Amino acid sequence: MLPVRLALETAAARAVARLSRGLGRGGGTTLPGKLLWRLDPSAVDALAARLPEGVVLLSATNGKTTTAAMCARVLGADRRLAWNRAGANLLSGVASALVGARKAELGLFEVDEAALPEAIARTRPRVVLLSNLFRDQLDRYGELEALAARWRTATASLDERATLVVNADDPVVAELGRGRERVVRFGLDDPRHAREGLQHAADSKYCVRCGAPYVYEAVYVGHLGDYRCPECGHARPELDVAARDVELRGTTGVRFRLVTPDGEGTVELPLPGLYNVYNALAAAALSSALGVAAPVLRSRLDGFGGAFGRFERIPVGGKRVVVLLVKNPAGANEALRTLETGVPRVLVLALNDAIADGRDVSWIWDVDFEPLLPHVERAVVTGARAAELGLRLVYGGLPDGRLEVIPDLERALDRGLELTEAGDDLVVLPTYTAMLALRGVLTARGHVAPYWEGGGR
Repeated sequence: MLPVRLALETAAARAVARLSRGLGRGGGTTLPGKLLWRLDPSAVDALAARLPEGVVLLSATNGKTTTAAMCARVLGADRRLAWNRAGANLLSGVASALVGARKAELGLFEVDEAALPEAIARTRPRVVLLSNLFRDQLDRYGELEALAARWRTATASLDERATLVVNADDPVVAELGRGRERVVRFGLDDPRHAREGLQHAADSKYCVRCGAPYVYEAVYVGHLGDYRCPECGHARPELDVAARDVELRGTTGVRFRLVTPDGEGTVELPLPGLYNVYNALAAAALSSALGVAAPVLRSRLDGFGGAFGRFERIPVGGKRVVVLLVKNPAGANEALRTLETGVPRVLVLALNDAIADGRDVSWIWDVDFEPLLPHVERAVVTGARAAELGLRLVYGGLPDGRLEVIPDLERALDRGLELTEAGDDLVVLPTYTAMLALRGVLTARGHVAPYWEGGGR
């Protein structure tokens, strides 16, 4: 039984969650946790310690919500999970998930990059998965090197029995596994899909050990790839889990050969882009570290359809609204790269600058819109910073007469649908809060189920 004080605290938090749902305010993703945190921060430690199979944490700049959902699909078939499924990834969201999962056996928590050190200290995880570090929300996180330093300190504090799962293709993240016995490294191994070189806005170009520029045999996403330092010899480590023979199918999906220590086979996902191959690799590496057999792992990953708001196809009156979340240069560039195989006639781009998006929107100037814009027949820009986004597209080469600036998102959506022919896709690239607003509009119109009523993804 729970100690009396902890039982009273969790009962109060659960009552808040029920009230929140009763008032139509979602599933109480953070409010119960905020209350518990205010009452007793150590309650998170106590609840995490009671999970029979312990806690798994995962963090990244890009892809953590999708990766967590993939992990939940693989791991949740055999055990009851405490999982922050809506992506509420601060400590309050983790606390809410712990409160709401009374009979959970394993904690599966995606964690905000800045919150990772405290999450490690409080939950004492058995496995930590770290997928990537990209420049993002400079007003909140600061420079990448500062965040990387906090991750180094946090991972150094892990129990020696804990397993660290790292993306070997990210030089900064891969280095976190140096000197540890329990490390699983994953990466992409298919030079056919490499870019010609690093993009101008790529991060982590310089050796983490000596500072010399890296030489890349293959560049896949941003600075992720097969790298080595010609000065000191630091290079991408050997891969324990890899993706080979990757087949990209535009916005319809990907197919690849998943190679793990105990076997290999094909995985197909109705999700686009190399970035989702990385997400699947991360989920596979984590699940493998927890003892999931390769055939089981592949069968559960196969056909995974996406996480809330990250990639969705929503039917609307004989057309489809295709939503691709963008929030920083690396992620936006990969979304645009996915569209290059079949450039949509109409694009709606939504840029907000709320706290959850990042106040600093200068990152749009590091997004490579240029290859796509000459082929787009109409671009509709919307959101709180629609004017700046429109200016960026003009400087990027969008031909005269093809830009419409409509700050109101609902009106912009309607205009995009008006311009889209029956049977075609309307591709929408929103930042985070714009994605939530877009989903709200489509939910109100009956095109998509409310997230909480639908049980999440």
